[in-house]
Amino acid sequence: MLAVLPKQALVPPMQARNDLEQLLDDALNDRVSPEDFATRMIDMQVFMPVRDEKHQIAGFQRSTQAEPLVLEDDEGNRAVIVFSAPEHAKEFMAQFDGYSGGLLTEFSWLLQRMGDEVGIALNPGMDLGFDFDPGMVAMICALLPDTKE
Repeated sequence: MLAVLPKQALVPPMQARNDLEQLLDDALNDRVSPEDFATRMIDMQVFMPVRDEKHQIAGFQRSTQAEPLVLEDDEGNRAVIVFSAPEHAKEFMAQFDGYSGGLLTEFSWLLQRMGDEVGIALNPGMDLGFDFDPGMVAMICALLPDTKE
C-alpha cells in the first residue's frame, strides 16, 4: 500500500510471539479465511506510536488526544502505523522525530476513531505485516458492534 514506508533492517524471519502475530502468520499462509482474520483481529491488541508531547512529565502523556503516526506515499495514500508489539516499533519509530513512545490499545478502539480514506499498516516492512487499505478498514469497521445506546 504505502510504497515509501521505510524498510526495517534486514532481520531473520519473524516468529509469531503473541496471539496477533500467530493470527497474522495464519492469515498470510492461508490457514485462516479473510473473514475470520478480520473478525478475530477486532479484539486483538496493537501498539500505536503516538507523537511525544512537548513538555513531558516523566514519560506520562498529559493530553487526552493522542496523535498517531500517519504516513503518506507519493500517490496520497495515507495509513496509520501500528505494530503487534512495542518492541517491533522501536527501530521504525527512530526514523521519525517526535515519536519515541505509544500506546497499547484494542484494534477495535483504533477502528472506531479512523477517518475515511485512511488505511492501516500493521508491522510495516516486517515479515508478519499486513496493509489494510481504506476499503478493508471500512469492511472491518462494519463488523464492529454498534456502540450507540
